[in-house]
Amino acid sequence: MLKITVLVDNNALIGRYFLAEPGFSLWIECGGRKILFDAGYSGIFLRNARLMGIDAAAPDIVVLSHGHSDHTWGLSALISERTSRGLRGRPELVCHPGALGRKKLHGADAGMTIAPEVLESFFDLRPSREVLEIAEKLYWLGEIEQLVTPRGTLGEAMDESGEWRPDECLDDSALVYDGADGLVIITGCSHSGICNIVERAKRATGREKIADVIGGFHLRSGSDEEMRSVLSYFEKAAPQKIHACHCTCFAARAALAAKFAADEPGVSSVFEFK
Repeated sequence: MLKITVLVDNNALIGRYFLAEPGFSLWIECGGRKILFDAGYSGIFLRNARLMGIDAAAPDIVVLSHGHSDHTWGLSALISERTSRGLRGRPELVCHPGALGRKKLHGADAGMTIAPEVLESFFDLRPSREVLEIAEKLYWLGEIEQLVTPRGTLGEAMDESGEWRPDECLDDSALVYDGADGLVIITGCSHSGICNIVERAKRATGREKIADVIGGFHLRSGSDEEMRSVLSYFEKAAPQKIHACHCTCFAARAALAAKFAADEPGVSSVFEFK
């Protein structure tokens, strides 16, 4: 079984009194394991989770979809919460190695603010470019290749020599659940390309049927040019459902909803799969 609860998103649903921000965080329960997928931009994931009856400070695993600030800066609040409550143990922290480095967007720091050696004091670091099973039937997809659509660059990243270079966002990854009704693909921002991520999930599991794709699609203009290849690919992939959120603009969500079963997700949304 897989249960996903949205702790942080750009969107707070009408009639539900939670905080939203331009960030992303999910609480995932799978195979007896509790997983924090991204930590948002601030500490509001802890506050929202508390109101939902979830102790988001006590995950078994933390997964970082990539290293940008709107997905990682909430780690500081997580560390503070765990320290103040005297919580013992070090949750696993799964990410691409590149997620732990420095990044810039528009000249400002926009990457990990906690040094790896400090993170190691609080987490059992498991950086990986390879596919990993992190819970029963739930897999980390590692480094996403350019399989369907070309990938561009976004801002800058510091390389191992300390030089700034255009950031190809190779650290951007996702999760896939190999469920009874098909694959459930869980994305953060999809800088790797949403089509590349779905294709990687299909190849990693050897399955074609897709039950749902949940998360940020990094479609921010919704223009015909931006949407053409995505819609073409998804028509062939034929997902049963789509829940695009976070960095997916209204025009892109509308274009997807016109062709596929696409609901509006937001903070406090819950999705369950067998």
